[in-house]
Amino acid sequence: KMAQVTRRALKLIRPQAPTKEPGFRSTEAMASFVAQDQRKRPQEEAAAAVAGEPRASGEGSPNERRERKEALEGDGQQKASIATGDGQQQKPAELAKPPARKPRIDAVDGCRFALVFPIVIAHFARFGTKNPMLLKLLTQENVLVGGFFVISGYVSGYTATKLGERAAEEKKLAKPELFFWQRVMAYYPLHFLVSTIFAPMFIWVERMYSTPWSTTAFRAFLNYTLLQAWFPKEAEIWNQPTWFLSALTFSNLTMPTMVLPRVASLSKQGLRKLFFGLSAVSLLQKVSYSETSRFHSRAVLAQPMYPLLWNLTRFHPFWALMEMTMGIAAARDIMLDTAEDKAMVHTNPLLWFAAAYASLALRLTRFDFNDAIVRGVLFVPLWTKFLTSIHRDALVERPKAITRFFGSQLMTWLGALAFPLFILHGPIGQMFYKKVIAKKLWGKAMPRSFFPVYLLICLLGSHVVNEGFVKSKRVAAFSGRLAIALAARTDGMLHDDEK
Repeated sequence: KMAQVTRRALKLIRPQAPTKEPGFRSTEAMASFVAQDQRKRPQEEAAAAVAGEPRASGEGSPNERRERKEALEGDGQQKASIATGDGQQQKPAELAKPPARKPRIDAVDGCRFALVFPIVIAHFARFGTKNPMLLKLLTQENVLVGGFFVISGYVSGYTATKLGERAAEEKKLAKPELFFWQRVMAYYPLHFLVSTIFAPMFIWVERMYSTPWSTTAFRAFLNYTLLQAWFPKEAEIWNQPTWFLSALTFSNLTMPTMVLPRVASLSKQGLRKLFFGLSAVSLLQKVSYSETSRFHSRAVLAQPMYPLLWNLTRFHPFWALMEMTMGIAAARDIMLDTAEDKAMVHTNPLLWFAAAYASLALRLTRFDFNDAIVRGVLFVPLWTKFLTSIHRDALVERPKAITRFFGSQLMTWLGALAFPLFILHGPIGQMFYKKVIAKKLWGKAMPRSFFPVYLLICLLGSHVVNEGFVKSKRVAAFSGRLAIALAARTDGMLHDDEK
């Protein structure tokens, strides 16, 4: 009785509703009703009706909604013949497939720690050992940082483009300025916090070396605006590792309009050609530096022959953009895998991981090429192959041991510490090992036996900062509002709305 009352009320409210009661006994009747109903409902509700889902407005009794769903779904063999607005019949309509869901690749998060921890050790390794062979092996941070740019591009490509389609995520890139500022606000708050907390220490050190106030002010400006990577003489000011954020910011600026949509539109063959071309151009610049300076690595702790040229080679944002784009191309290659690609037997990711880190051991042989050559020729290509291999392996039913290891709870936790560890280890290391500061605080620089304690302090500090600041909902909310405000102020900077 309630169903009959409801149907009669609907007839009064909606005079154009079908005269036949929607108690469908066949797919043809259901499809005819849906075709007429689509012209009266918003697009979202019409799509829900075709999919056999209940209406948002709750139209019809539960039995009727169940009959609609059964009529459309059935045993999967019947198809609906839907009438157009002018009464002409169309071919049987197929239900639109929902967009493919992207599985989270936890192993990629765990890989971050495999990059950042050796970099932390490398920056202060000379305070932990005297062994020249160990120092040569451990002080290759300029090689490892290339992997950071690749993995940053890899994640951007995976999250901002469509799985199985040659297209970017339109919703994410619809407002390029907002996309850019959201990316920046993912890391700038912590950079600002650490820079401000340690600013008195940075300024005090510059006063100890009689640095002019104008130079100190200029360095503060570069630090807070993340422009230091553009100035080879000032790239390592204050918190030295943050030149990476400077180069990353420029790369993020190009992502929503110039890089991601273009790379996403390429086929597999086009992506591989792009990767090869970018690798060749990047290597050309490194060979240019090596021809001017030297192809082989210099002595441990020795100054480079042309320090400004070396800084342009390792710090300049343009080369960082190329490595990030290589990471995007690699991610897209996996995202376009066909069923045949997925069915192929792929190389164990452990082999690529071992090969990438084995390239660092060339320092101990007569093939001890400089960091730029090793980074461009060996480490970055091998590390990229490792990322694509572990990505593919993470999607199978039984991943390899190394994939399970990097995707474990321990490694994902350590991977979450990678960013705060990268930002914090520099200032903490200066407190213990920079002579002018350590002498003021402790009377002398810490002994070599203290080095494991320094690493532990960095890890614990990173955990505290990650839990109390990086994961803070208040910080995230403030960063989100600030990103929206900055996007509104810079609207039109990355796109043109005029037609």
